[in-house]
Amino acid sequence: MAQFGVTTAMVSIVLSVFMAGMGLGSWASGRWLTSQKLGSKNQDTGGLPALRLYALIELLIGISGVLVPYLFVWGRQLLEHTALSSSFGYYFVAGLWVAVSLVPWCALMGATVPVAMRAIGQTIPGESRRSFSYLYTANVAGAVAGTHVPLFLIELLGFRGTLKVGFACNCAIAISALVLSSRWRSRNSVGAEPVVASSQASSGGGSTLWLLFLSGLTCMAMEVVWVRCYTPYFGTVVYAFASILGIYLLGTLIGSAVYRRWSLRRTQENPIVWSVLATCALLPLVAASPLIKMDQLLRLELGVGVFTGVLGFITPMLVDRYSAGDPGKAGTAYAINVVGCILGPLLAGFGLLPYMSERWALIVLALPWVVIGLAPLLPSSHSRRPTRMAVYSLLALSVWLMVVGRGYEARFTKYTVLRDPTATVIATGSGMYRKLLVNGYGITNLTPITKWMAHLPLAMMDRPPKDALVICFGMGTTFRSLHSWGIPVTAAELVPSVPRLFAYYHSDAQAILDSPLSRIVIDDGRRYLERTPDQYDVITIDPPPPLPAAGSSLLYSEEFYAVVKQHLRAGGILQQWLPTTPDGDPVDVAAVARSIRDSFPYVRVFRDEFGLHFLCSEQVIARRSTQELVQRMPAAALTDLTEWEAASADGATVAASELNTLLAHEMTIDELIAAAPETPAIIDDRPVNEYYILRKWTHRDRRRAEAHLRAR
Repeated sequence: MAQFGVTTAMVSIVLSVFMAGMGLGSWASGRWLTSQKLGSKNQDTGGLPALRLYALIELLIGISGVLVPYLFVWGRQLLEHTALSSSFGYYFVAGLWVAVSLVPWCALMGATVPVAMRAIGQTIPGESRRSFSYLYTANVAGAVAGTHVPLFLIELLGFRGTLKVGFACNCAIAISALVLSSRWRSRNSVGAEPVVASSQASSGGGSTLWLLFLSGLTCMAMEVVWVRCYTPYFGTVVYAFASILGIYLLGTLIGSAVYRRWSLRRTQENPIVWSVLATCALLPLVAASPLIKMDQLLRLELGVGVFTGVLGFITPMLVDRYSAGDPGKAGTAYAINVVGCILGPLLAGFGLLPYMSERWALIVLALPWVVIGLAPLLPSSHSRRPTRMAVYSLLALSVWLMVVGRGYEARFTKYTVLRDPTATVIATGSGMYRKLLVNGYGITNLTPITKWMAHLPLAMMDRPPKDALVICFGMGTTFRSLHSWGIPVTAAELVPSVPRLFAYYHSDAQAILDSPLSRIVIDDGRRYLERTPDQYDVITIDPPPPLPAAGSSLLYSEEFYAVVKQHLRAGGILQQWLPTTPDGDPVDVAAVARSIRDSFPYVRVFRDEFGLHFLCSEQVIARRSTQELVQRMPAAALTDLTEWEAASADGATVAASELNTLLAHEMTIDELIAAAPETPAIIDDRPVNEYYILRKWTHRDRRRAEAHLRAR
């Protein structure tokens, strides 16, 4: 994100490239192993045993943890020299570079599955036929930990430090595989015959591959929909997304473990399993409904964990059925599943969610499984009566879930909903109580604070301003206030639907948008600055709350402020508003303050009721009186600033009163840093505000200890 932008298209490209590399590696290594018969008796002395090949692959994967960040930096530098301005051209070149940077390493990750299957076939004869599920269960168990452990490491070490830990882990895996290989060769040298993969016939054929493709497609597509469904309840911080992924993987782990025990005694599943899967796919319709009171964690366990648990049972079952322990066939089956995983997010993000609600998207994705689940009802199936009754019952439950399920907007009586590939945006409320929600999370409301984000820096200028840029459009209040100065104003907004709701909040919105002085850019604000040659007198920014929101550090980091300085004219001012609360984390505020102080030689800070206004410049910011600032404001700006006040009040008087209050609460930036003096500045590699769980636990324990001492 730091190198290529926080955009849905870029995230989709990275995810697709990652999964494509995995699928390619799995398929290619399976085919190669089948042709080479690696580790068979006639090649064991001159060839490379599977465990040693596995060790080499893991070592190379570890190297990627160190190398890939540099490849991304070089790719960004390449893009800067191309001066690409069109989205298509930018995404094409960026996607090509991401593919070059990731595909070889992701292919190695995918290659480990067939190679490890061959190693199991050589060393654990009894697991040969079920070797994929053996690996699948172990791998998912590791993934559950891998989803959470890096969250703590990033807080302590940063991204690159955490990747170095990953490199060390891969080295440990490689060493372990070499040790196991030496022991196996030692046993083999005294007469034991190497065991090759099972040659038992596989079953299922093309139908099994289609089921694997469909499971990958629907599961990954549903994951995109789940994020939108559960954001209102869990928020937008990295720990919320980790919770969703953690439940996803935990459910998969339980399902695969159940399959491992089940497959010891059986080889043919009950036909109602597909109806069960279809019903479970629809559970989020109820679990995420705002009309049903439910514990947050239970919402996630019911809506995500149950479905992924069933899928965790089905996926290894299908691969085992198709491959029967053959690494080549397993590689093909896994690759087909990955192809579905590649297309799933694209289908959900660009084919479903922009045109229908999350509720209908889930119904559409579950329908194929509903149809497949009806197979026992066909006359040719010869199903027993209990099976048919179970299918009818599950079908009735599925229909009930479709009927009673509701989207998050159902909690409002008056609202407007717009959808696009980036987010679902809701405008609701009336009068001064109108609100803006993105994916169900409240972003902003009508408040004079957003007006001061425009008027304060413009009035502080030592000359008449020529133009301004606002990053993060929101309700458009700051954009509208900047426009009242009669200057060209550009707004950079990530979510396309947000500016389209401008008129919901302001009656003159269309006239402002039609003005030749207005320009709306749909792009990541930081990426826009990095690729535009334009300079501005004022750049004002108010990143979406909460302060620890995922990706927000990229708009508070020293690297971001370095980009901002390149686009400020001499004497230009950056206005950065930072939300604060009485019980907020002083470390977050201190980290942002230190980033600003390290980036700008001149900073003034003003506290309002809900946050801090930072005015930053590379030249001295003049200290003017309240009256001087009011006199510098055009009549239209005064009207804009006071429009929500009493109609009988004089605009200049009201403005002076509010400005007096704001100026009276000026403080130094060093005061903010002193609240947490050991806090480092935010940099792209060290997003202090986003990763905070360890320090919260530490502070909580410290407060408990202090309370205990006071009690004594």
